[in-house]
Amino acid sequence: MKLISLNTWGGRVAEPLKNFITAHADIDAFLFQEVFRDASDQTRFEEAENPHLFEDISDFLPDHVGVLAPVHAGEWGNAAFIKRSVSIEESGEVYVHLHKDSMIGRDAATLGRSIQWLRVKAAERSYSLLNFHGLWTGIDKNDTAARLEQSRKILELLQSINGEYVLAGDFNLSPNTESLRILEEGAGLRNLIKENGITGTRTSFYTKSERFADYTFVSPGIKVLDFKVLPDEVSDHSAMYIEFE
Repeated sequence: MKLISLNTWGGRVAEPLKNFITAHADIDAFLFQEVFRDASDQTRFEEAENPHLFEDISDFLPDHVGVLAPVHAGEWGNAAFIKRSVSIEESGEVYVHLHKDSMIGRDAATLGRSIQWLRVKAAERSYSLLNFHGLWTGIDKNDTAARLEQSRKILELLQSINGEYVLAGDFNLSPNTESLRILEEGAGLRNLIKENGITGTRTSFYTKSERFADYTFVSPGIKVLDFKVLPDEVSDHSAMYIEFE
């Protein structure tokens, strides 16, 4: 099974993002973060963001089924696009920080954060795919009490899953945080960013010094056939690619 995870940056890098997605239309599962659906100024923070990104990606990927998990006003959140040849057995979302529609005014630091999950079946084998965008403080990507609690709630979710899974997305965390160690050690996960010696997951659009935010984790029974951070400049985040069975 082939999967790509990407924080789309709200679709700001419009044409390159479209070309990237259409060029990878053979991918079985896309896990996207920062996706808008028919969005208003309530959730759009920048004019360059695409208020109809979910609808546009649906058009780019006619052979995929799109599932949006909005965290605010039904307009903004995580989205998965699963190839029609892959069966979606179940899907849902679990909040690990605050709750749906928790944003106060336009303060992005008060947004609720959820894990979008999908149970899928491909080649007679079922997997759980978990799509995550971690809480943002606007300050740094170090541990805070809220981030530690978020990781503990993620761990509770992971411990409830039967079978193998992939957890990927924009965690908004630096590599050496306790928040990440809770997941690695508590659930026995493989951190493929660490394992592969990746030196950063941000593109040239991101000008701050911290080069990490995005991670792909797999449960112990997942066989990783290939993993890489792709070079395409389609967001201020790099896309992560994994092929597994």
